[in-house]
Amino acid sequence: MNPRHQGTSTVLAFSLIPLSGFATDIYIPSLPTMAATLRVTDIQVQMTLSLFLISYGVAQLFVGSLLDSFGRYRINLISLVVFALASIVIANTGSIYVIYAMRIIHGITVGAIVVSKRAYFVDVFSGDQLKHYLSMFSIIWATAPIIAPFAGGYLQSYFGWQANFYFLAGFATIILMLEMIFSGETIRQRMAFNIKTISIVYADMISTPSFTLGIVMLGLAYSMVMIYNMTGPFIIEHQLGLSPIVAGYSSLILGAAVMVGGLMGKATINKPFNKKLFINLALQSFFGIAMLPSLDYLSGLYTMIFFAFLIHASSGYTFNSFFTFCLSRFPKNAGIASGLTGGINYVIVSFLSYGIIYLIPAKDERNLNYSYLILIALSVLVMLGIYKMTRKSAV
Repeated sequence: MNPRHQGTSTVLAFSLIPLSGFATDIYIPSLPTMAATLRVTDIQVQMTLSLFLISYGVAQLFVGSLLDSFGRYRINLISLVVFALASIVIANTGSIYVIYAMRIIHGITVGAIVVSKRAYFVDVFSGDQLKHYLSMFSIIWATAPIIAPFAGGYLQSYFGWQANFYFLAGFATIILMLEMIFSGETIRQRMAFNIKTISIVYADMISTPSFTLGIVMLGLAYSMVMIYNMTGPFIIEHQLGLSPIVAGYSSLILGAAVMVGGLMGKATINKPFNKKLFINLALQSFFGIAMLPSLDYLSGLYTMIFFAFLIHASSGYTFNSFFTFCLSRFPKNAGIASGLTGGINYVIVSFLSYGIIYLIPAKDERNLNYSYLILIALSVLVMLGIYKMTRKSAV
């Protein structure tokens, strides 16, 4: 990479960090319409989100070693091209199964793009500057849940659900051209592509308890956001009888909640780790429990969004804290560490969120509340495990 272009290249890297969110959130307001147009059930169209998350997560598990061995730049460019083509195919098919296949391709390519850009920051920056940028990841990522469903609601209302995927194709094409002009290879030292050596690195990371439990906390925090993404539009458009634009605005507000949580996490980055996380989980538990009786007296859109905002802000705080922690653990193998962090996280999110909405369907606000309470309870249990482990380590 040309050093004169480092500033522009950094902006481009930040612009691709939220791509996974854009690839899901842009068409969230369109889910009910897609189900009706394609003549499939709600759970079938929700599967397009789950397949993306699974393939995105699994891809990250393996793409890190490729990036550390063969570099970041060319893999990123190829992935942008394939992502744009898959988006165009989705916009021009009436088959849910073709969409399933293209969403799997989306997941794989977005996994390569996002992991390469996370590794970019570890390649180029170090020390406090690196810590500063890593703590910004979840904040930048939160722009997708704010902008994407807002834009998607209008695209759906005026141009149809296909417009969302044309938008994704156009976005990828523009970034591709800018990347070719301003970016370049940033890896400092390539790791030999040796299966045995790579396996040892993977095993060392996974066997580090604080690292793996931190990823579990990431999965639980993001599952709360994804549960709403998969169920909220159906509650708003079917049960409450409101428009896709209202669903888009609601998702925008809850995306802002994740960003607020991330900003608070960045502001308290130097505070005692366990203490601040326990306080955050205590508040989140209170919000989740208080939501249940409130729905008996004030059931409706505003009550649901109010409590979801508080719960999502707490999730953003948890996500920011553990994301910074996990990505900074293994700087010598940034690609693999980034891939494992994102990969295991999204595998957890995909299975957990889909499993919960299968058992507790997107029927009403109360079912959404039950889903939140399950995830909050699991988060408290995992955090207690982390606390006991760190205390034992200290002793």
